[in-house]
Amino acid sequence: MESKTLTDTIVPKQDETETELKKNHEWYQALISTFPHVEGWGPEDPLIEYGGHWWLQFFLEGCLFAQDFFQARANDFLVCSYPKTGTTWLKALTFAIANRSRFDDASNPLLKRNPHEFVPYIEIDFPFFPEVDVLNDKGNTLFSTHVPHGSLPDSVVKSGCKMVYIWRDPKDTFISMWTFIHKESSELGPVPLNNLEECFDMFCRGLSAYGPYFDHVLSYWKAYQENPDRVLFLKYETMRADPLPYVKSLAEFMGYGFTAVETKKGVAEKVVNLCSFETLKNLEANKGDKVREDHAAVYANSAYFRKGKVGDWENYLTPEMAARVDGLMEEKFKGTGLLEHGK
Repeated sequence: MESKTLTDTIVPKQDETETELKKNHEWYQALISTFPHVEGWGPEDPLIEYGGHWWLQFFLEGCLFAQDFFQARANDFLVCSYPKTGTTWLKALTFAIANRSRFDDASNPLLKRNPHEFVPYIEIDFPFFPEVDVLNDKGNTLFSTHVPHGSLPDSVVKSGCKMVYIWRDPKDTFISMWTFIHKESSELGPVPLNNLEECFDMFCRGLSAYGPYFDHVLSYWKAYQENPDRVLFLKYETMRADPLPYVKSLAEFMGYGFTAVETKKGVAEKVVNLCSFETLKNLEANKGDKVREDHAAVYANSAYFRKGKVGDWENYLTPEMAARVDGLMEEKFKGTGLLEHGK
């Protein structure tokens, strides 16, 4: 896909007052209106092409803003992923790892609030909710993004900061995304969405938010191959089967490796248990209609904890649909070494 870029565009660099932020957002909206638009998964959410990927308006606007204003530091750490591939789990793990010396088992904030409140998105929280506490805490070094590697802010690349990327079987990724979007709410009620077969066909053709999915995964796989000291590449299914060794590797990669004393005390195991799907799903903060405490949200916290299972796609996709995805994955990833990684 050909794409317009901002290479020859000069964006006004202004102090981030409320009025000036609004002007910047209006400027991005006007620019985005010139990009290619196609019908999305629902009549109210067209997909917009930029940088070889498809975006929803809100996310693209935030991405462009982050490209111009987000200033990554060398000690920052990014949790990177395509939506619905294990993001919430990975956010919880990175927060628990980096902050384990600050809290005991009973006082960890993850017990009271959703993991997304502690690891802000650079294309969502940073541009649209800059007032949240975690962004105003200069001591915070954890950030997250769904932005494809090629569209990350230059400051992320130049800073030398580390990042972890997690990917997942595309069949489960699609089902998790399709069921998740059904839980979106607005003042007018449920958000209209095409049926499963139509959305599945679009997903396979690369037409999904932040898609094409396979290209998204490959963008970070290439970055990992080029610089494995800066990018940790994980797979959801292998982590889910035996999380402990991967959590230990993640901690080491982040610069928070578990000490001999901690190993003897089972601290890593405690992190695994605290951040497990079962633990987080059953916390009061993640039940019912409870929402984030730090800013307005269109999804209840419970929406982020559906099943977390491997292979749930079998309850939704026909064998023919599954074969189509598997064929695409084999075609896209063949010869890259990706499918063999982490086995």
